[in-house]
Amino acid sequence: MAGEDIYGSPEHQAFRAVARKFIQTELAPRAREFDEAGRPDKAIFRRLGEMGLLGIRYDPRYGGQGLDYSFQAVFLEELTLCDNAGVAMGVSVQTDMATPALARFGTEALKERYLVPAIRGEHVAAIAVTEPGAGSDVAGIKTRAVRDGDWWVINGSKMFITNTANADWLCLLAVTDPGAGYNGYTQIIVPTDTPGFTYRLLDKIGNRGSDTGLLFFDDVRVPVANTIGDPNRGFQQQMNQFQDERMVPVVTGPVAARRLWELTLEHAQQRVVFGKPLAKMQVNRFKFVEMQIQITAAQEFSHRCIRKIVAGEDVTLDVSMAKVFVANMKQYVATTCVQLFGGSGYIWENPAARAYVDWRLGTIGGGADEVMKEVAAKLLRI
Repeated sequence: MAGEDIYGSPEHQAFRAVARKFIQTELAPRAREFDEAGRPDKAIFRRLGEMGLLGIRYDPRYGGQGLDYSFQAVFLEELTLCDNAGVAMGVSVQTDMATPALARFGTEALKERYLVPAIRGEHVAAIAVTEPGAGSDVAGIKTRAVRDGDWWVINGSKMFITNTANADWLCLLAVTDPGAGYNGYTQIIVPTDTPGFTYRLLDKIGNRGSDTGLLFFDDVRVPVANTIGDPNRGFQQQMNQFQDERMVPVVTGPVAARRLWELTLEHAQQRVVFGKPLAKMQVNRFKFVEMQIQITAAQEFSHRCIRKIVAGEDVTLDVSMAKVFVANMKQYVATTCVQLFGGSGYIWENPAARAYVDWRLGTIGGGADEVMKEVAAKLLRI
């Protein structure tokens, strides 16, 4: 039901309490440390695995909790409050971007070898799709996997890959039949200790608590048994997996924006200019109202998507539109909050400054706004 509280059950509340306690005690206090290191240490993934937070939706046979998507959404909301957008991104890559296709389409042997340790936090995973010449246009990728008996031989490169240095394995999308169009791509698990694989880290302007890099494959040989699902069906599987990825900012965006709104309002109520608090000036009061309108609308859009996923409905159109709306809402909120903080909003320790830089990725990563609008236009038959 549209007005139903999707998180209202005692089970949701208890789960949120567990996730919040862990994130507030073990992640948030180390936020600046992770920025300086350029990544969370791998022990964080192991702790998340021990808490059962890396396989919330996955089958208990593989160590998951077997819960529906609403519980995953609760975790993502709480993860947003770890005070480090890069760390939150790195963890969500593990849970919502690199492992869903393996869980849905992988063989039992692949799940036992790679999904189980990922759920336990013993392995860190990354998703390797984007390339130097192909980002949101996935069909433009060039990395090739050529079959040689029982092996795939992989050559090419990937770019802007989160968890680059931490990753124990990659969920790689490669061209396996160049003449087959959309039916010529395959998803393959590639262990990062395979000879011929190397990487170089990139220096990002934001989300600095995550390790993002450029990957190189030089005659990398992995068993054909590492194929996820059917050969040459990787494009379709990856499109399915993208919906999980795009839901991450849809779920987390309103929560992050509301928290920044609250922090900025607190500042504006205390900061006195020309004899009155900033929050009492009509121009600023209207700014807070305008931000709250967008945040509330984004939250409702997010809940609509969550309800549809839990109900087993196709959310491609909703997620495509919601991702655009939420990303632009966050940029508006971040820019407005920096202005309201004034000079202190330009200092890195200020949450508005960090949001201003970190949230800029929203209209680009996981499918640029322009691509999301194109997807929506096709589904709307425009």
